Amino acid sequence: MQRSYLILIIICCSIYGVAQAQGIPVPKHHQLKWHEAEMGAVFHYDLHVFDGIRYGQGNNRINPIEDYNIFNPTELNTDQWIEAAKAAGCKFAVLTATHETGFGLWQSDVNPYCLKAVKWRDGKGDIVRDFVNSCRKYGLQPGIYVGIRWNSLLGIHNFKAEGEGDFARNRQAWYKRLCEKMVTELCTRYGDLYMIWFDGGADDPRGDGPDVEPIVNKYQPNCLFYHNIDRADFRWGGSETGTVEYPCWSTFPVPCSHHKRIESNIDQLELLKHGDKNGKYWVPAMADTPLRGANGRHEWFWEPDDENNIYSLDVLMDKYEKSVGRNATLILGLTPDPTGLIPAGDAQRLKEMGHEINRRFSSPIAATSGNKKSLTLKLDNKQRVNYCIIQENIKNGERIRQYKIEAKVNGKWQTICNGESVGHKRIEKFTPVETDILRLIVNESVALPDIINFSAYSIE
Repeated sequence: MQRSYLILIIICCSIYGVAQAQGIPVPKHHQLKWHEAEMGAVFHYDLHVFDGIRYGQGNNRINPIEDYNIFNPTELNTDQWIEAAKAAGCKFAVLTATHETGFGLWQSDVNPYCLKAVKWRDGKGDIVRDFVNSCRKYGLQPGIYVGIRWNSLLGIHNFKAEGEGDFARNRQAWYKRLCEKMVTELCTRYGDLYMIWFDGGADDPRGDGPDVEPIVNKYQPNCLFYHNIDRADFRWGGSETGTVEYPCWSTFPVPCSHHKRIESNIDQLELLKHGDKNGKYWVPAMADTPLRGANGRHEWFWEPDDENNIYSLDVLMDKYEKSVGRNATLILGLTPDPTGLIPAGDAQRLKEMGHEINRRFSSPIAATSGNKKSLTLKLDNKQRVNYCIIQENIKNGERIRQYKIEAKVNGKWQTICNGESVGHKRIEKFTPVETDILRLIVNESVALPDIINFSAYSIE
């Protein structure tokens, strides 16, 4: 019995270490959660939601809000927010605990410019707590977004305190300590978090940025960290369109997308979009977009007269296939209104999106898996096929470099699509074919392919 148990341990350790032994980067445990989630939401809420005018980022970064008591969401219901996100298929949700005004949506003991200062709920409201509780109630993983790059109240612009000489240096040092104390509060008061997201990063702790990574490592060792100049557990995918370019690799040449070691002759934007198939670090892609982005709008916060600018269902599904279907995680920006609710039209579109994802991809015609360079997928009978999904076991890294999918049509094999990166998920759409057998052929790989899903679909 003891000998058998020892053999089992040796086998498990060998499997776990084989990818690293072959020099193939693999994700950490919390990065696996990132891939498995596939979709999440970020909720933007701040003082200027209540001023009745369109948001102007440049002005918002330099002009403090005159009257912070305009903050008065009389019907605020974070359960409703999370139900709307869950209906779309989101597995995690992130809240802007503080953004460019510097106003905090929690009961901070270190930042007086927070919900303690307003008349709403007699100064006792804590939206971060409400939000985290709602996430746990409905089974979503909670994350917190901390905006420290700009603070219009304190005169912080791109991490720097305005002014010169000792005046500026002293304020800079004070602001760095303030940020570290706020992050400590957020990391210690709300239980385990899925993600800490620093808007625009947290800069260089050896320069103008606060030293926040050790705080997150100490109090939230299992959460995603995004990001400072030294570390990013995922990367921005190069645009705010909700899509990524193809191929999109999860590996990267340095441990952070803004690392100083990126060579000057490399096009950094192209690197963000595609990753690096030969990269030594696991830094997978994010595809983010606001839900209200149609007709030339691009709004992360609620603004008046935007009800007709919600993306159509067709556009959202195209974004889904070009993000989740290209090995990225999709994040939708959702906008609670001045009453404290997700508007009805936004919630309805999210529900429609969730239904459509399930309609298209929840029931494959057939599926198979295997550790081999060629997989055959037999269908019960000849039928129409126009989509396939491929997934690698990324616990062992990204192994596939070139592949093709063939279908037998009229007794002959014909190539219906081909590609490069697979990673967590590749959704292939192609011209419909009538067939009863398909096969996936891996033409090039860095190790034996470990394919956990090769499936076929017929989608109208």
